[in-house]
Amino acid sequence: MLSSSELRQRRKLRQRTKISQVSPGKLRLSVHRTNTHMYAQIIDDVKSETIAAASTLSSEGKKLKNGSNKEAAAFVGKMIAKEAGKKGITSVVFDRSGFLYHGRIKALADSARENGLKF
Repeated sequence: MLSSSELRQRRKLRQRTKISQVSPGKLRLSVHRTNTHMYAQIIDDVKSETIAAASTLSSEGKKLKNGSNKEAAAFVGKMIAKEAGKKGITSVVFDRSGFLYHGRIKALADSARENGLKF
């Protein structure tokens, strides 16, 4: 029987393979969540560099009462969309990193869409 982290790693690998096949060369919005914080990065896989990043550990994010709820995820989505807008990025591919599209992951994605990112 596989543990939940091993199952997530399998989903992550499967999803990254599909992303690289379907939309090669596009920027990727990668999301990670822990029990205490949320993180998001826009990554250029061709150049292997991070273009923009946002998390609940940033100076604005530390003002949040809780870094691991839907409100915090929506905040991170808004911040990553603002950072992308500053850099002229409008379209990305959403990479949920093996996490189910539910709860905090969905809240982050919805917030990023509302603030100008298209995926």
